[in-house]
Amino acid sequence: MRILVSGASIAGPVLAYWLARHGFDVTVVERAPALRKTGGHAVDLFRPAMDITEKMGVLPRVEALKTGTTRMTLHREGARRPARVDLAKIYQATSDRHVEIMRDDLSEIYYDAGRDDVEYLFGDSITAISPDGDVTFEHAAPRRFDVVVGADGLHSNVRRLVFGEEAGFTTFIGAYLAVLSLPDTLGLDGETVMHLGAGRCAGIYSARHLDEARAVFLFRRTEELHYHHRNTERQKELLREAFAGMHPQVDGWLAELDGPGPFYFDSITQLRLDTWSRGRVTLVGDAGYCPGPAVGGSTSLAVLGAYVLAGELADARGDYERAFAAYEREMADLVAKSRAFAVGAARSLIPGSRFGAWALARGGQLVSALPARMTTALAKLNTGGVRMHDSMRVKDYAATPVG
Repeated sequence: MRILVSGASIAGPVLAYWLARHGFDVTVVERAPALRKTGGHAVDLFRPAMDITEKMGVLPRVEALKTGTTRMTLHREGARRPARVDLAKIYQATSDRHVEIMRDDLSEIYYDAGRDDVEYLFGDSITAISPDGDVTFEHAAPRRFDVVVGADGLHSNVRRLVFGEEAGFTTFIGAYLAVLSLPDTLGLDGETVMHLGAGRCAGIYSARHLDEARAVFLFRRTEELHYHHRNTERQKELLREAFAGMHPQVDGWLAELDGPGPFYFDSITQLRLDTWSRGRVTLVGDAGYCPGPAVGGSTSLAVLGAYVLAGELADARGDYERAFAAYEREMADLVAKSRAFAVGAARSLIPGSRFGAWALARGGQLVSALPARMTTALAKLNTGGVRMHDSMRVKDYAATPVG
């Protein structure tokens, strides 16, 4: 059975790995000429995704490349002194098994895990998919596949081709995210420096193995801004407007927008589809059910979705209609919980008032001051909140080859 996967970021390589383990003939097509090295931001892997990563045999490499960020210096607008926050305690309260890692590093690790058993077509893209599985590409010759999977992110090309334009499926949840790569002039060593104000926050961090840093910007808006997702100059203009006058240190980070460092900007948007499958095409990760970048655990959800989809295709012996239905049943509750969590997280991480900013800072200080066992025990009482990701349960699919 021949399966085509579009996208080689996170969900695509994980899906390809497990499909190959189950005995499927897998091809991955990626628009970029090579694995993307765009200065990706840090992402979180929580317990279920960590368990899957361990099954893939790459957990030691993931842990070796974790960012190592364990503390935060938090400057609140209007406050004289910064607050000190123990991030290690917060992570421990959030999950019993957690790693923060740069997205580019994680993508490369997953790619390396299955590259010898998977065909990768870099520098190409799908242009059409027929109901019978005939696929045309920008450059490669046409081929026929039994199943096509879109693992190509929030702005999915596969979803656009099969389901139509994305405007009818996305829900803006009131915030924007930007990430900029810039020199680590602060000598960050396991520390995040954050500036927090009403409706906006900006921070900078690095990873132990990097010579550069990442500046992250989050800000609220009640209505969507007008720009094209490929128009970086317009995006930089909007970012400067949102953070004007916040702090001289933040002004310095914004000055690096004119530098050579990679830049990312997007709305924090949820993708809400009634179904992720149509015919012999299905979607996985952000392409099918993005809960919201930076706030909904989308990376862990993508790893879970890829693992479940491959397992259901194997259990169904390649009967894609039966497999797709089972895949959506298994993921439906997890996706719903992630969406609800993301909406609350966006409101909490970007407080809308000065009082909200004060409360967030004080909450971080309180968690830092309490014994770790106490904060973890309290967090475990709320499986729909900060422990939501650890509460996810996923079937254990035997890696028995189908063919």
